[in-house]
Amino acid sequence: MTRSMPGAAGDLADEHPDIWKAYSALGKATADCGPLTDREKRLVKLALAIGVGSEGAVHSHTRRAKVDGIEVAAIIQVAMLAIGPLGLPRAVAAKTWIEDIDD
Repeated sequence: MTRSMPGAAGDLADEHPDIWKAYSALGKATADCGPLTDREKRLVKLALAIGVGSEGAVHSHTRRAKVDGIEVAAIIQVAMLAIGPLGLPRAVAAKTWIEDIDD
């Protein structure tokens, strides 16, 4: 496995390549099971990361969204959409986590 991910996920991939391979296959299968565009899937994954309150996942999906060319305004809008279902504090936290990631 090439080291393409930072942190604990990259460590797991290096230390347990069979597990990582199975996990990656599951990710591909779920990504390919419906009609969402790549952009929509990326924004949904960001929203899910915000929903569970995972700063690391929000950082990761923000980074990936920017690499994919998704504009910052759309990424921030995902955090703002969290206000209704998750509350203002969670949305503000998500916005700050998004802003942690420089272009």
